[in-house]
Amino acid sequence: MPEVSGGGCRPSRMRRFLRPGHDPVRERLKRDLFQFNKTVEHGFPHQPSALGYSPSLRILAIGTRSGAIKLYGAPGVEFMGLHRENNTVTQIHLLPGQCQLVTLLDDNSLHLWSLKIKGGASELQEDESFTLRGPPGAAPSATQITVVLPHSSCELLYLGTESGNVFVVQLPAFRVLEDRTISSDAVLQRLPEEARHRRVFEMVEALQEHPRDPNQILIGYSRGLVVIWDLQGSRVLYHFLSSQQLENICWQRDGLLLVSCHSDGSYCQWLVSSDAQQPEPLRSLVPYGPFPCKAITKILWLTSRQGLPFIIFQGGMPRASYGDRHCISVVHDSQQTAFDFTSRVIDFTVLTEADPTAAFDDPYVLVVLAEEELVVIDLQTAGWPPVQLPYLASLHCSAITCSHHVSNIPLKLWERIIAAGSRQNSHFSTMEWPIDGGTSLTPAPPQRDLLLTGHEDGTVRFWDASGVCLRLLYKLSTVHVFLTDTDPNENLNTQGEDEWPPLRKVGSFDPYSDDPRLGIQKIFLCKYSGYLAVAGTAGQVLVLELNDEAAEQTVEQVEADLLQDQEGYRWKGHERLTARSGPVHFEPGFQPFVLVQCQPPAVVTSLALHSEWRLVAFGTSHGFGLFDHQQQRQVFVKCTLHPSDQLALEGPLSRVKSLKKSLRQSFRRMRRSRVSSRKRLPAGTPGEVQEGSAKAERPGLQNMELAPVQRKIEARSAEDSFTGFVRTLYFADTYLRDSSRHCPSLWAGTNGGTIYAFSLRVPPAERRMDEPVRAEQAKEIQLMHRAPVVGILVLDGHSVPLPEPLEVAHDLSKSPDMQGSHQLLVVSEEQFKVFTLPKVSAKLKLKLTALEGSRVRRVSVAHFGSRRAEDGEHHLAVLTNLGDIQVVSLPHLKPQVRYSCIRREDVSGIASCVFTKYGQGFYLISPSEFERFSLSTKWLVEPRCLVDSAETKNRCPGNRAGPKKAPSRARISGTQSDGEEKLPGLGMERALLSDERVLKEIQSTLEGDRGSCGNWCSPRAAVECSLSNGGAE
Repeated sequence: MPEVSGGGCRPSRMRRFLRPGHDPVRERLKRDLFQFNKTVEHGFPHQPSALGYSPSLRILAIGTRSGAIKLYGAPGVEFMGLHRENNTVTQIHLLPGQCQLVTLLDDNSLHLWSLKIKGGASELQEDESFTLRGPPGAAPSATQITVVLPHSSCELLYLGTESGNVFVVQLPAFRVLEDRTISSDAVLQRLPEEARHRRVFEMVEALQEHPRDPNQILIGYSRGLVVIWDLQGSRVLYHFLSSQQLENICWQRDGLLLVSCHSDGSYCQWLVSSDAQQPEPLRSLVPYGPFPCKAITKILWLTSRQGLPFIIFQGGMPRASYGDRHCISVVHDSQQTAFDFTSRVIDFTVLTEADPTAAFDDPYVLVVLAEEELVVIDLQTAGWPPVQLPYLASLHCSAITCSHHVSNIPLKLWERIIAAGSRQNSHFSTMEWPIDGGTSLTPAPPQRDLLLTGHEDGTVRFWDASGVCLRLLYKLSTVHVFLTDTDPNENLNTQGEDEWPPLRKVGSFDPYSDDPRLGIQKIFLCKYSGYLAVAGTAGQVLVLELNDEAAEQTVEQVEADLLQDQEGYRWKGHERLTARSGPVHFEPGFQPFVLVQCQPPAVVTSLALHSEWRLVAFGTSHGFGLFDHQQQRQVFVKCTLHPSDQLALEGPLSRVKSLKKSLRQSFRRMRRSRVSSRKRLPAGTPGEVQEGSAKAERPGLQNMELAPVQRKIEARSAEDSFTGFVRTLYFADTYLRDSSRHCPSLWAGTNGGTIYAFSLRVPPAERRMDEPVRAEQAKEIQLMHRAPVVGILVLDGHSVPLPEPLEVAHDLSKSPDMQGSHQLLVVSEEQFKVFTLPKVSAKLKLKLTALEGSRVRRVSVAHFGSRRAEDGEHHLAVLTNLGDIQVVSLPHLKPQVRYSCIRREDVSGIASCVFTKYGQGFYLISPSEFERFSLSTKWLVEPRCLVDSAETKNRCPGNRAGPKKAPSRARISGTQSDGEEKLPGLGMERALLSDERVLKEIQSTLEGDRGSCGNWCSPRAAVECSLSNGGAE
């Protein structure tokens, strides 16, 4: 082969193979700026199924129906693992004194997990798995595990089964010790003659080790027989026979008393004594008799140095009157309380004196895992108050309907919100959080972030989203403004002293809303002024101000008629909420001072607040309006309703669209698409740009040249439903009429691809209360493809997004450049387009339709910083209906990176996504959990923690490491870049989203567009995580 001479020509030849615009320097910078990570899951695990606790490690474990296990210790100490099979976790047992736990799944498999230290931090790994199998031909019940007892030696597991046999398995290899099996036949042969009848043997309901003698275990059978078995002598030491079906049993700490609970709602005390071979119970009691009661499924008898023992049991309620209640009763001395939970109780545990040689249990905390929340009760303080949770918050105590994130909260506002919240927490115990195992290695968050969630019951909750733990700071309720069916001052917990049973409501989960119209749909908080705007399902817009004192004030009411110039329209949806006319008492915190009621009372679809100008803008499916909340007067309203928008008049709560109507619209859409494919309009079909009242055709809007890889955007008909639906509102101080004067302006974008621009005249501060704010429509732009407008942004002369209101006044941002020409960025579902201002001529565009079926669902400006340099760059973070997240550069609209984040089938997760100002985001993976992710290398909030059992290792002689095995699905730190091969889903998100019920449950409370197509990136499953914040947000 001849040599190629002229080495100088090689670079020019190589350039032909480089992609257009490929810049190695830029590629390195992108790697320094962008990195995708799913970091931590906030909230309460969906569908919990098992609870475990380690007194020595002080670690709590929760298992779920999707096969996930989550470990929690001190705030910031969190671990997550997922079984390879998405089966329900039925039991969790943490081995005494060890960083190990055993899980039992509903497929009868056992799994051994351990916390191992790697790189200075602990990781949760699965070491072994095992399934107990019987001899060939044996019935499945022969080895179906019902009870697991880890022996204090840490070497053995005792497994009770449905057949009545107890098998012994050696750890860590899960080796069955067949010679130690305690068969029901062996027990039967060692019973006295009068007790030998097979009816007493069915499944094993309870296994307990003697609290003082590890050579004795207690075996309880479902038919009522209880035996104490000598492990060394293989004999029955004592036996007890109850006339009722056994549910559970426990030892007293000294081993001299047994307490059993039964299916008839009774419990019995049995004295362990050699005087009588088969004693009658010392005492038998039906706590809530004499009428028939439900079963007591679990009981604990705990001694106390302060008098009589604590008796804590689950169930036992009178069947006829309270059979539907989920209760755990605590009895001590003369005090008895039945804690009443709003969701089913999964399990409970009690934190007691950890030293096994101590004389008394001295219980101090009751931990209850319910189906929808975790409740912790202080047993040391009079009245047994609840303990406030630092994590595992029940986010969905009322269904989440919207969310809003605010970064870098000023310290003064932060302290005022916390002060208002602390007044709401007076009913909580002052006890420090008792589950405090492990050490969090994460540094303190560099800034204060708020996540606000709106709920179906009309409340807004303020969460500390600065670090790993999502903590409730303050709850705002808008219910007091309106007249509802229930009295807001009514206390549901009130009960007469003599009433029986002594029920007491606990927990925050309350899925029932007094009125669905109260639901919060939009939230906007100004962190500099303390003004808050919230808007709801029935067209209500409230403006609130933070007040440190309680107040009694009248909320001013203003009606905004969005159909004032239209005739022939009739609203078929729900009625407006009735506001209270007189003074209303408001607690310290955010207090409403004005209510704007949209008519018709449709869902508020967009909201914007400008605290410097004291203006609030709101939009519905009928139009939008502007309100001056300082003078408390309406500035203007604009109807955007199209004559064909009949659906916009029906409302979400009126009735479901008929199937016939839906089919008819689908066929019409199909016909239109066929016709448009045959009869393509000329390339120069004009878009509409209206300045004032005159329409002007702009060549820049007409000629839409297509790149070879992009397909043409198909124009949508103006007859499509909801074209007047206002999707976005935006305030800007920019050049709207001419290039010599800038002025305040309001921009609105609709579902039909129309952008309205209004110039505003805001009087100076000294005449602000005397002169009205005036508005005049300056422009109307019609996008040619009529795609919904999802974002509007104005860039200053340096192509930097305009700062937030009051941001410059607080010296937190540079003043915008008002010398150079400004640019308008319009983001529709299908493309990004930059126009020059004030002429509104097209300058740049980026189409999203190169990816078939891709539509923009969320867009937000984010600042991406580098760890190496102080300055960063502003870019657009974009979420599509395929679940992809893209970063698009400003102002050149160059795609930077693309990551698969949310499954395309997860419509509700996509609808719930919210971006932060610094390249992070949150979305719901279940009704009760947010997944947090980061696009930035500089901002990464995830747990990094250490759990070490060095101080407890000597307690267990059998501390041996098992054979090495491939790690299970624990969280794997790592990144995924554009074009990288996607791994199958490993995190809890995959398990949750494979359950259609989860998707439907979230979808029922969130508005989301129906998307299809796309790839899904697996959730990372790293348990060892790090918080690496390189600067201040």
